Amino acid sequence: MRSVTYSMSVSLDGYIVGPDGRFDWSAPTEEVFRLALEEVRGVDVHLMGRRLYETMLFWETAEQEQTLDDAELEFAAIWKAMPKVVFSTTLSTVEGNTRLASGSPAEEIERLRAEPGDGDIAIGGATLAAEVAAAGLIDEYLVRVHPVLVGGGTPFFAHQERRVDLELVETRTLSDKVAFLHYRVVR
Repeated sequence: MRSVTYSMSVSLDGYIVGPDGRFDWSAPTEEVFRLALEEVRGVDVHLMGRRLYETMLFWETAEQEQTLDDAELEFAAIWKAMPKVVFSTTLSTVEGNTRLASGSPAEEIERLRAEPGDGDIAIGGATLAAEVAAAGLIDEYLVRVHPVLVGGGTPFFAHQERRVDLELVETRTLSDKVAFLHYRVVR
């Protein structure tokens, strides 16, 4: 069965976006970007909320940028070709190889798991991930912890009264002092 993964950058105090709405502290260095490229190579479909979708729209036309390096061009090609599903109550259209969700996250994941494929079903965005986690559907957490305290904002983990036991799969300390943590849910 295809794994459902939740991957985001997070501040040390647990936020993906600070209280001011900024996430510039998580701008990837070359090494962090290569890690993200490694992750996206293993993804068959990406589910996301509206805000992440709007942030990632850059990659739909990124190959037109003259300043991209080889890793960024590879990421852009993979991202553009990858099927994406957006959960939004405000969008009526989306661009590229993207569609608006027709069901709940649980229904979409069930349908996607029934389809053939070897790659992961990736979840992006804290609000969507909180709903998927509450349904017990996340299999793996991929966390890039940045050495910054932002003091509030959008939390990586939803605050819910539900225990989830995890198994540490991998850790890496990247040259820019970002810690990569990969956990699998114990079932």
